[in-house]
Amino acid sequence: MTVSWSTDAIRLLLDVSDDRPVRLVSLRPSGPVDGIGVPLVEVQALGHGRFPGSHRYADTTIGARLRYRSHVESADELRVVQHDPVSGLVVSSVFQGVAGVPAVRTWTEVDVEGDGPVCLQAVTSFCTGAFLVDADRSVDEVDLVHGDSDWVAESRWHRTPLREAGLVAMDPTVHHHASRSRFALTSRSSWSTGEHLPCGALVARDDSWALAWQVEHNGAWHWEVGETVAGAYVAVLGPTDAEHQWSRVVSAGAGFTTVPVSVAVVAGGVDDAFGALTRQRRATLRNRRAPSLPVIFNDYMNTLMGDPTTEKLLPLIDAAASVGADYFCVDAGWYDEDGKWWDSVGEWHPSRTRFPGGFGEVADRIRARGMVPGIWLEPEVVGVRSALARSLPDEAFFQRQGARVGEHGRFHLDLRHPAAVRHVDEVVDRLVGEFGVGYIKLDYNIMPGAGTDVGGVAPGEGLLGHNRAHLAWLDGVLARHPDLLLENCASGAMRMDYAMLSRLHIQSTSDQQNPLLYPPIAAAAPASVLPEQAGNWAYAQPGMSPDEAVFTLATGILGRLYLAGRVDLMDAAQRALVREAVSVHKGLRPEIAASVPFWPLGLTDRTGPWVAQGLRAQTTYITVWRLPGASADVSLPVPHLRGADVVASPVFPASSPAWTFTWDADHGTLHATHSGTAPAATVLHLTPRESYVQNA
Repeated sequence: MTVSWSTDAIRLLLDVSDDRPVRLVSLRPSGPVDGIGVPLVEVQALGHGRFPGSHRYADTTIGARLRYRSHVESADELRVVQHDPVSGLVVSSVFQGVAGVPAVRTWTEVDVEGDGPVCLQAVTSFCTGAFLVDADRSVDEVDLVHGDSDWVAESRWHRTPLREAGLVAMDPTVHHHASRSRFALTSRSSWSTGEHLPCGALVARDDSWALAWQVEHNGAWHWEVGETVAGAYVAVLGPTDAEHQWSRVVSAGAGFTTVPVSVAVVAGGVDDAFGALTRQRRATLRNRRAPSLPVIFNDYMNTLMGDPTTEKLLPLIDAAASVGADYFCVDAGWYDEDGKWWDSVGEWHPSRTRFPGGFGEVADRIRARGMVPGIWLEPEVVGVRSALARSLPDEAFFQRQGARVGEHGRFHLDLRHPAAVRHVDEVVDRLVGEFGVGYIKLDYNIMPGAGTDVGGVAPGEGLLGHNRAHLAWLDGVLARHPDLLLENCASGAMRMDYAMLSRLHIQSTSDQQNPLLYPPIAAAAPASVLPEQAGNWAYAQPGMSPDEAVFTLATGILGRLYLAGRVDLMDAAQRALVREAVSVHKGLRPEIAASVPFWPLGLTDRTGPWVAQGLRAQTTYITVWRLPGASADVSLPVPHLRGADVVASPVFPASSPAWTFTWDADHGTLHATHSGTAPAATVLHLTPRESYVQNA
């Protein structure tokens, strides 16, 4: 039989039989579904391996033995239960959806029937081969889209044919087995986006169909695409034994739940796939109150760079208020007495030497200028020279084999331990209560390796426990302080995942200090993070030419404008340009928060000197950056406006005499020409002429 469940924008079709495991055979059925596909869940456990053996999370013997037991469905949830009679495992696959969103959020719950424990080594959160059936394409006609990320080199996307990515073509009839090859990406330790992005997509070569996913976990994860006798598959997991030193012993009454994964499916290409994930991200935000999306000024990036003092801050606060900032965040260094603070942090008390009149004087000035005070914090670490490192018990820190884990002069708190939680709670409550802090930039600059074995668990299981305790801590902070805004930062964007971002309000997209290198990062960020959460730094400087200042300010307009720079040293004209950028951004915030991204020059494999990124909702906006070395002309395909008579008008800067635009309605292409020198940038509004006349 089949089980069909729908939220109206997505329909899951599952194959159910007495002699094989349940299989997810379609997420967008458009006709008869042929083939049975791969198991819905793959489980690797000690003593129950794979057949045939490989490095992959496919062909597990438990996955093959699972048999349907029951299912329960409602308007927004489907739960499918299977049982393995040999191991006694009971495996439940949970799918949740929201009406109107072509996506589901899914995870796996594992329990045990019987007396014997089972040592889990890997459990898939999502596994299917439906993309070939739904796309009506073979492996040879499907591309893989995946992203790499690194410090100041975030969000680098690639599109590769599956056969070139790693699914090697071979003759399974001769060898009696399918290929054992795969394409796999793995995030290690606690920087969930420190090497690769937890999102991916499988796209038909002709852009007629796409499946996209994101792992919603603030720690280790793994996903892979491979090919078995039953067909190609995609498997998405949290931590595993082979990659992350993770294992978990489950028994009756002591089960395990995998990390959640969101999956979206569309009739379209890359832009459509990430547009669907964008809608899913909004649908699953934990903080559902209407965001005002305030403009934050931060004193760090290309500004005070960790050297705040009362003397330096007061004029900067006045200038930030004058250009329209809503919040002012004092970044790193506010606790520093002697310039040697890196390995002594942990207690988080304001410096007496930097603020001779007390930090309250700075906070009061921020409020007096109509802004909300903010502060930088790295709560999960304690410097090795800090007194706190001696006063907290050893069990409150990550340990391996009885020794504390040390990294870059810091110990790592284990938020499974109540003493660690009491400490970080006290710090936040004190800063909010004593100084009226309404914004905290939460940074995270170390990784603790595989994890912690405190409590006798595998290191990867200790890390997973901490990751989940960290999320619970954030939930507690926001419950106590519902008006507090929290920024997600980890050396820029090294923990840019939707376990964190379903809770936090803004994501730093990079630590990139060179404005010429920022546009590709800012343009690609909306593939991983909501536009209204994408904190793109805009750090215009007094020494910049007007075109250079426009270039860096434009980088923030269509995301979440994250303001910095020495505005206190600017002349009136320079400050007016910053004020214009802030004003334009504020006017666009409602549209940004309702939009989906698109990339006129493509998201993947972009290395050229022209960069473009757009947002579309009721109307369309595009930011265009011209870097040094670029030609004077560029053609920007905007296929969703093909056939319309469109007017392209600059919104920032309002006066852009060096730019000219022509629209080709037949091809849906905007031709832009810049007669000046690079770098240059502009933010455009594309309006169908009928709407333009009515608005005029």
